[in-house]
Amino acid sequence: MKILAIESSCDETAAAVVEDGRTILSSVVATQIEEHKLYGGVVPEIASRRHCESINGVVAEALERAQISFDGLDAVAVTYAPGLIGALLVGVNFAKGLSLATGLPLIPVHHLRSHIASNYLEHSRLKPPFLCLVVSGGHSHIVEVKDYTEMKIIGKTRDDAAGEAFDKAARTMGMSYPGGIHLDQAAESGDPLSFSLPRPKVDGSPYDFSFSGLKTAVINQIHNASQKGLTLPVNDLSASFRKAVVDCLMTNFIKAAEDFGYEQLVLAGGVSANSLLRKRIREECEKRRWHYFYPPLSLCGDNAAMVGAQGYYEYLAGHTASTDLNARPTMSIEYNPPCKTV
Repeated sequence: MKILAIESSCDETAAAVVEDGRTILSSVVATQIEEHKLYGGVVPEIASRRHCESINGVVAEALERAQISFDGLDAVAVTYAPGLIGALLVGVNFAKGLSLATGLPLIPVHHLRSHIASNYLEHSRLKPPFLCLVVSGGHSHIVEVKDYTEMKIIGKTRDDAAGEAFDKAARTMGMSYPGGIHLDQAAESGDPLSFSLPRPKVDGSPYDFSFSGLKTAVINQIHNASQKGLTLPVNDLSASFRKAVVDCLMTNFIKAAEDFGYEQLVLAGGVSANSLLRKRIREECEKRRWHYFYPPLSLCGDNAAMVGAQGYYEYLAGHTASTDLNARPTMSIEYNPPCKTV
C-alpha cells in the first residue's frame, strides 16, 4: 500500500511517499529554520504563510522522487493534530483537496504517534507492545504502545517539555535557534559535573517530569554571573544542564519500564537526536539485556515519512476521515479518530 503523506504542524513543510508503513519511497522537507532564527523561535503567522508557498512544490517533488502518480497511490495521510493551528490547517486543507479530487481515502494522523512510527521505518523487527519516551520541544511523555493505534500515557511533564527547556537554556547562553542542537554540541567538550543542578521530582507521580525549575536554575546562574561581571564556561554549563535533563528523563523511563514489565524501549521525537540521551538508553538497556530502538537522525525532526508510516496503521484500523476533517491544536496521543469513509 502506497501512501502520500503530508506534514505541516510547525515550521517544516514536508511530503513523502511510504509503502506498507515501513519503506520510504521519497521524503522531502522544506525547512524554515533560517527565517525563524531572526526571531529566536517559530513565528506562527510566518510559518503558516511559508507552508502555503511551499506545499504544492514539496508534494510534487515527493511524487516525482517516488516516480509515482496519483493513480499509483492508495491513500493520502496528513498530520491534523497537535501543532500550530494555522500551520496544521495548510496541510489538512491541501490533503482534503487532494482526497476530494482523486477519490483517495483521507487518513488523519496524530503528530506524536507519527514520531513513534519513525522507528518503524528504520527497525523492521520493531512491533508493539513497547514503552516509548516521546521527547520534543512541546512534549515529554512516557507512553505504553500497546498496539499500533492503542496507546496510554503513564507519565508526562507537568510544565515545560524537555526540548523547550533545552532551547530556553541555550538561548540564555547566547546560542541561536534551534538552541537544543547547539547546546548538545557544546556539551560534548564540557564537564558534566562542573555545576550542581537540581533533578526535580513530582511528589506522588513517579513517572511525571518537571523541567521548569531546572530550566530556571540554569538561567539564574547565568544571570547572577552576568550581574557580577563574570563569564561562565558555556561548554561546562551545557554539559551539566544536559546531564541533569537526561538524568530526569532516563530515571523515570527506566522505573516505568521496570514497574510495568517492559523490556523493549523506544525513543521518539526531536530530542531523541540528543547524543547523551541516545548513549544513556544504550547503556541502561544493554546493562539489563533489554532491546532499545531510536530513529536515525534524519527522522528525529518533523518529516512526512513518519506520517506515512503511522498513516498505514491508522488505515488498517479503519481510521479514515471525510472532507469535514479539521485541524486540532491540542489532542491526547490516546485519542482515536472516529472511523469514516470519504
